[in-house]
Amino acid sequence: MEEALENKMILNAYRGVLRSIKSRRSKEETKIIRKAFNLAVNAHRNTRRKSGEPYIFHPLAVARICGDEIGLGTISIVCALMHDTVEDTTITLSDIEKIFGQKVKSIIDGLTKISGEFDFSSSSQAENFKKMFLTIPDDVRVILIKLADRLHNMRTLDSMKESNKLKIASETSYLYAPLAHRLGLFSIKTELEDLSFKFTNPNEYSSITNKLEKTKAVRERFIQKFSLPIKKELDKQGFKYQLKARTKGIPSIYKKTQEKGVDFEDIFDVFALRIILDSNDEKADCWKVYSIVTDYYIPNPERLRDWISYPKQNGYESLHTTLMSPTGKWVEVQIRTQRMDHVAEKGLAAHWRYKDQTENNTRLDKWISDIREIMENRSRNTTEFLDEFKNNLYSDEIYVFTPKGDLFSLPVKSTALDFAFSVHSDVGAKCIGAKVNSKLVPLSYSLKSGDQIEILTSKTQVPKEGWLEFVITSKAKYKIKQSLKEEHRVIALDGKEILKRKLKNLKINFTEDNIKLLLKHFNIDEHTEFYFQIANDNIDFRKIKQIRKKGGELYSTSSITKSIKKTFENLVNKVKKEDNSIFIGEGADPNLDYTLSTCCNPLTWRLCFWICLNKRRNKNS
Repeated sequence: MEEALENKMILNAYRGVLRSIKSRRSKEETKIIRKAFNLAVNAHRNTRRKSGEPYIFHPLAVARICGDEIGLGTISIVCALMHDTVEDTTITLSDIEKIFGQKVKSIIDGLTKISGEFDFSSSSQAENFKKMFLTIPDDVRVILIKLADRLHNMRTLDSMKESNKLKIASETSYLYAPLAHRLGLFSIKTELEDLSFKFTNPNEYSSITNKLEKTKAVRERFIQKFSLPIKKELDKQGFKYQLKARTKGIPSIYKKTQEKGVDFEDIFDVFALRIILDSNDEKADCWKVYSIVTDYYIPNPERLRDWISYPKQNGYESLHTTLMSPTGKWVEVQIRTQRMDHVAEKGLAAHWRYKDQTENNTRLDKWISDIREIMENRSRNTTEFLDEFKNNLYSDEIYVFTPKGDLFSLPVKSTALDFAFSVHSDVGAKCIGAKVNSKLVPLSYSLKSGDQIEILTSKTQVPKEGWLEFVITSKAKYKIKQSLKEEHRVIALDGKEILKRKLKNLKINFTEDNIKLLLKHFNIDEHTEFYFQIANDNIDFRKIKQIRKKGGELYSTSSITKSIKKTFENLVNKVKKEDNSIFIGEGADPNLDYTLSTCCNPLTWRLCFWICLNKRRNKNS
């Protein structure tokens, strides 16, 4: 009976997956999805989750999120259903390629490589996460399916051990939520943040959740009263629209109480009113609605955000304003069209669907192109890569213009040099200055939205190490470091030739063993750095005299000294035991009067003592 009930629930979950892409699948595609479902059910037949339910519910849920909440198509649904089979069952990538083709195999291969939890303190685990980012330029569906997978894991995290809950929640907050933000998945980003906060700050989460629940009725009455005159005017002018009230995320509310030092009751912008228009003349109609709402309520001029004229890099478009209500509370109003709302909720997948209808694709395409450029050097330090990439995922944006009027989007606090590198790597490398609004400024000048900037270059200019102190974008930092590293390498080659000549003059062989001994002697870890220091005349070759030479090979005097010391100590202990021996130095008879000759230093004295003692022994024998 229980098995029959589970099978019925599994079938219902599968039908839910089909409904999620009902308008986007053909009969042939339905057959492919059914084939993937049957394979996944059989592969996971004997496996259960920590909660006790059949494991197949997880891939079904991930597929449902891909269809319903992200808006992906058949290939993504198939990959979601099969995403754990290669790692957890006997199905191989070759099997998947034979059944579903190369594209599905490639996506599942990417998902398999980034499976499991990540320990960001471990370079090997951090490298796995880097592999996920490396898939973005090839097929962003790997990332989107992974986000769906993580969202379902977070929704069912209660069944995990406490230690695992905290680890997974922290990991989600650190990179998955910012990644969803950058890809334009607003709803998923907000839910990931809320769920992460629930497990990392359970007391604060519970407190804010209870307060939101208690004040829900009050908020709803307030929104109805606030929106009533707006609704009447929109109806009067014949607009087709929909009104939604959105509550601010719990982590955002908590952050505001901490930053402002206020109580929950004193936060005015706990919610926002969203006006969604059914319109073909999008920009004009949004501004008409803005005119209507500001006729009834006074706007805060400093809180106007025009993301219709200047969309965000993730494709987000909306017109935001903050209005003063009759009760003295600020209310944020977001004005957008159905297409804009769909892009805001579904993110990158929706953006691609509307690609032929909007010019905003160039912004996301540029972001993906930047990722490809940053990742060209796969040997880059992984931890550094993750930190910089994460910081750029969540950064706010400014908008600046070239002298010809071309628009560029940059993170807040970007400098003139950051802008130069965003135009082109060669422009950044040759940059010697800039003009902002026709005035000369230094490379470290912090740009503001609306600035018009002209870059000045010189053929003789090369990147400087000091530039790293003020650039903030990943691209600029990477290109500067790459250039410095190449310059470092060229200089090191000169240093290597200098060392070869110096060793030849000293009749010392240029061998790996000798170089390692020199590295140890000068306390330098790496060959290139040693050669670089030689080229910059930072190595005192006179110190090589402290190392002994035998037949062209080096050996350290320290090892000889240690050997002599050990032998000497053994001999002293032996001499002490002889009845007729006289012992001088440390541990000698305090009544013994003696003077050490000035010709003897400690090392010479020890050697003489050793030689004399051996002669005495030979004589006695």
